[in-house]
Amino acid sequence: MRCELPYARAGMKIGLLGGSFDPPHRGHVHISQAALKRFGLDEVWWLVTPGNPLKENGPAPIAKRMAAAHALVDHPRIKISDFESRMHTRYTAETLEALFKTYRGVRFTWLMGADNLAEFHRWDRWTWIMENIPVGVLARPGDRISARMSPAAKRYDFARLRGASRRLLPLAEPAAWCFVNLPMTSISSTELRAKTGWGS
Repeated sequence: MRCELPYARAGMKIGLLGGSFDPPHRGHVHISQAALKRFGLDEVWWLVTPGNPLKENGPAPIAKRMAAAHALVDHPRIKISDFESRMHTRYTAETLEALFKTYRGVRFTWLMGADNLAEFHRWDRWTWIMENIPVGVLARPGDRISARMSPAAKRYDFARLRGASRRLLPLAEPAAWCFVNLPMTSISSTELRAKTGWGS
């Protein structure tokens, strides 16, 4: 399944949740709904990647993952996109550059789980990402301490927004970021693959 590029007009506040979604699950929906509320976003876009450069084994075919995401999501402000596949980008920094060119004037915020922040310093051009887009980190069970002690969190501690100021994140100048603790489901794509045989 393929989809058209999401529509966005200048001035909109869009959260970007990238990942393999292999498979997508209710935890992804929960993070997206929390981000809409906590950061005052207009929409959240799921960027379903062709593959994760940090993972050795490739995900299920993108058509299968896109179809599963569409079947799971029933929210008018959560959009599913194969933008990376369409633009032939592989790394997040490349994808962001393409998004900035395609959607001029849109206020994007990069969203990630705390587990991603813990290894963020391994991402290609990670400092460029931090310095070009606000970042919202949503904590999942067991990931909070390692995320807060991560190289990325330490390096950019000076730019961290705290408390009620998190709603200012989409309009803040990078390298603004914030960390939000959430009561969250502990289900993961890894567990779902093991339980359901997804991708086999």
